[in-house]
Amino acid sequence: MQGTLSVWLAKRGLVHRSLGFDYQGIETLQIKPEDWHSIAVILYVYGYNYLRSQCAYDVAPGGLLASVYHLTRIEYGVNQAEEVCIKVFTHRSNPRIPSVFWVWKSTDFQERESYDMLGITYDSHPRLKRILMPESWIGWPLRKDYIAPNFYEIQDAF
Repeated sequence: MQGTLSVWLAKRGLVHRSLGFDYQGIETLQIKPEDWHSIAVILYVYGYNYLRSQCAYDVAPGGLLASVYHLTRIEYGVNQAEEVCIKVFTHRSNPRIPSVFWVWKSTDFQERESYDMLGITYDSHPRLKRILMPESWIGWPLRKDYIAPNFYEIQDAF
């Protein structure tokens, strides 16, 4: 089932895949990494000028990584806001997605956190470096196949 945004994108020949609707009725679309930056600019011009959140997750051990963007369009007032969820999947062997920092500045720390925890490289991000883990940390802690190096659990001292 396609939503209104999916139909609008299809009429303009913009490549995407409809993933249906979530439990709140928010349309979810899948965009290829190579198409993401241009579609992000188009969505911004179309009125989705508020990035509510960006996050990332590991789909399955050894599988794909996903970067998720929740966008909001407020055209007729706050009570009639339109929302859309965009998912961009990438291979874990070379996880690269174009950064949308220059479209929505609020994605700065959010893309950095996704890089820090999952190792997704956001191309053209101006300050892509670790934000939560020390610079010397090895690996990506939120990947499902991550094994902490030299991890020893401290037992209760009682």
